[in-house]
Amino acid sequence: MENQIKQKLNRELSNAQEKLPIKIVQFGGGNFMRGFTDYIIDKLNKETEWKGGIVNLQATPTGSIQKMEEQDNLYTLFTRGIKKGEIIDAKQVISAIQKSVNPYANYNEFLALAKEEELEFIFSNTTETGIAYDETEVSYEGPHRNFPAKITVLLHERFKHFNGAADKGLRIIPCELIEDNAFALREIIVKYAQLWSLEEEFVQWINQYNYFHNTLVDRIVPGYPKDDVETYEDQLNYEDQMMVVSECFLLFVIQEAGNLNERIPFNKINEQILVVEDIQPYRLRKVRILNGGHTLMLAPAILSGQETVKESIDNPFIGKFLSDAIFNEVNPTLGLDEAELKEFAEEVFDRFRNPFIKHYLASIALYFVSKFKVRVLPSLLTYVETNGKLPVNLTFSLASLIRFYQGNFGEKTLPLNDEEGVVAKFKEIWKNEDYEKVAELALSETLFWDTDLTQVEGLKTAVAKALYEIDHHDMETAYNHFVQFNS
Repeated sequence: MENQIKQKLNRELSNAQEKLPIKIVQFGGGNFMRGFTDYIIDKLNKETEWKGGIVNLQATPTGSIQKMEEQDNLYTLFTRGIKKGEIIDAKQVISAIQKSVNPYANYNEFLALAKEEELEFIFSNTTETGIAYDETEVSYEGPHRNFPAKITVLLHERFKHFNGAADKGLRIIPCELIEDNAFALREIIVKYAQLWSLEEEFVQWINQYNYFHNTLVDRIVPGYPKDDVETYEDQLNYEDQMMVVSECFLLFVIQEAGNLNERIPFNKINEQILVVEDIQPYRLRKVRILNGGHTLMLAPAILSGQETVKESIDNPFIGKFLSDAIFNEVNPTLGLDEAELKEFAEEVFDRFRNPFIKHYLASIALYFVSKFKVRVLPSLLTYVETNGKLPVNLTFSLASLIRFYQGNFGEKTLPLNDEEGVVAKFKEIWKNEDYEKVAELALSETLFWDTDLTQVEGLKTAVAKALYEIDHHDMETAYNHFVQFNS
């Protein structure tokens, strides 16, 4: 078996020969899109009466779609993780992509997509830097490198071909991780229309007959398993150079516009795809619980000797510390449905325990202070405002962060990876040996927090106490002493 030559994955081999109408143009066919939107569309095709094919566009001049074309635009998705305490380990062939197009090599083929009768959606994931205006794209003539410029041309070609027909507008659903991503994209499209002196009627058509849906996306897709590829290849009876590994958790929150579920029945498949009027509560939930959970446990976990998220959540002390912080101190500050928050938090803990993903704490430590300011500090301040006292776990987390930025702990060098100004300021602060002074200087530094935290009643004293305990005991003992101090 080891020396057996396997046949390359193809549609005949996988029994995926059904031709689907082109309803989606996808900008960016990287790991995330193949483990997220393409998976969703594939599930819709297989489980509902809705049928839609995807055209996958090469996003950059240096990319390559050749491998996708060589295996008939098919690939295997491995879904691995923990769901409600049970290990999920599944695989499937994704067949939603009908063809891949390189607009840099075949520009006319790209332009021809505008004429597809049943085209209705544009999905994209061009990274956070993709939704940006490039003033050097001064000509309408392509190919363009800039993503919004490409969309502008595609929409304009469609506008011309169908004479501005109201029913030929598209629904644009970007997956880039910026706030109000669709609205930002629409604004840039209009700027290009103005830069290129396109018809005012085209701009009106964009605003009246095209829907721009802001989104929030959440799924970890590590992608091709290069470090363990033989383990995955052994599970297949064919060759697949485009296989993708994903966690099982999926969240897709889409801002409603124009009865979206009537056009694409997301609500008919068993996935967390929420079409809502306001996505901000879901963004807040993700930032404070998922991202905030990573951030608030980071310093206590590293100072306890942990190296990965899974090790941390499995550690009795850190696991309980994080659970108490989220359920008792973060969730009550969010003003959202308690049962939904509990369910979401439990899913987050399942994700943290995923045995198939090695998420190193050192990688989370990048720009640690700014992350804490955005993800954790608002929960701490809201808790104080609501309850008139300090949240013990969040306060201990803050003190641990300050101790982390001393740079060393025992014989261990800590993974400081922040702006030079932040690291230099902490170095200056830690020249003091008095914990009260360290707490005062660190908490009052507006470079870190955009506010003077010494104005929060009792915080300076509590942080100084935590710093003393951390330096004189192991982390669990230090925490227990700190809890007694605050009781």
